[in-house]
Amino acid sequence: MRSFLFAGGLALVASIQAAKPESAVRAVNALGLDLQRQLREMPGNLCLSPYSIQSALAMTHAGASGTTREEMTRVLHYAEADMGPAFAALAAALEATRQASEKIVEQSQGHGGPSEPLQWSVANRLYGQEDYDFRSAFLDQVQRDFGAPLETVDFIRHAPKAVRQINAWVGERTRGRIRDLIPDNGLTSDTRLVLVNALHFKAAWADEFATSATSDQPFYLPRGETVAVPTMQCQERLGYVSGKEYEAVTVPFVGKGIHLLLIVPRRRDGLAAVEAELTPEKLADLARAENREVVLFLPKFRLEPPTLDLADVLKSLGLKQAFDEPRGSANFDAMAPRKPEDYLCISKVFHKTFLAVDERGAEAAAATAVAMMRATAFMPEPVKPVEVRADHPFLFALQHAGTGACLFLGRLNDPR
Repeated sequence: MRSFLFAGGLALVASIQAAKPESAVRAVNALGLDLQRQLREMPGNLCLSPYSIQSALAMTHAGASGTTREEMTRVLHYAEADMGPAFAALAAALEATRQASEKIVEQSQGHGGPSEPLQWSVANRLYGQEDYDFRSAFLDQVQRDFGAPLETVDFIRHAPKAVRQINAWVGERTRGRIRDLIPDNGLTSDTRLVLVNALHFKAAWADEFATSATSDQPFYLPRGETVAVPTMQCQERLGYVSGKEYEAVTVPFVGKGIHLLLIVPRRRDGLAAVEAELTPEKLADLARAENREVVLFLPKFRLEPPTLDLADVLKSLGLKQAFDEPRGSANFDAMAPRKPEDYLCISKVFHKTFLAVDERGAEAAAATAVAMMRATAFMPEPVKPVEVRADHPFLFALQHAGTGACLFLGRLNDPR
């Protein structure tokens, strides 16, 4: 089996025809919840980009065949045989949101409105072994649906150089926020393809938090310890949902096309129970929360977790043939001709994120790498404003308001 590595952040597509994004949105949110639950025992904070991971795996799915494709379709929550158009439609919706924010800023100049539009940058690229027999239909599809051109490299003789080249491209596309996505030994002479997808997001709040209102407030850690952390405060009309076990708030960025979703358990030790009850449909519904007056206390935080290897997590969800388990079962014949002694399978799935939230807004970045190795064989609004204190572990999502797609999803156990 030959190898390919797939690095992903987010797909940017220039034009969409009649495709709709709903199936891609559900797949993004469903896999994000699956991964978050599988990683529930991981200590500390967690930050994933379900959109980045799904974009990477969707391109991989485009090259899968037979029962390997059927397995990926099931585990990744794909509702259609060809998910490329749906992901392209979702990418187009996100790009339209970015363009709308530019118009808002342009129209508000001189009227005290926002001075900078939402920044949203996504890109895909394929790094393939020179002279390898990739199928032209696969290359055409990922170019059409994911905007991913092919660049040839020499993994066989210069794998370390290819690592540096790909990591440099990811760093450039994420404005330096994602560095060293692929470990030094992440690629070998058996690597044959790396599909790279990287994203960067930066935006001011629609209404910024006043820095003068920020003060040290208690935050209750999971083990009962209390620490003082810089906590922002505002009173605004925000999206709000009161659930039995949680309160949810959406805080919009400039243009209001993307917001930060906060899901705050009512009990300080209630995070696991709330997380267990979340569904893809509930996440999408929370994106459409009705506005009401909210007094919000939100800690500032910055997350820069190390690279995660999601291979074992995906296997635990049932994605096995794609990793050539049992041996000889991987089938990516639609990507490159499958031969008894030379075929493709996944070996590693690298993922890395960055997220910072302060009084001005938020900045986020992500990248995902799928490596394939060589082998043989709503509540009524009351009169008074509701007060929401995110002063204990909570869930968060950077979410597209129009579709409900979670670009980032995670849990904050400790804002320090």
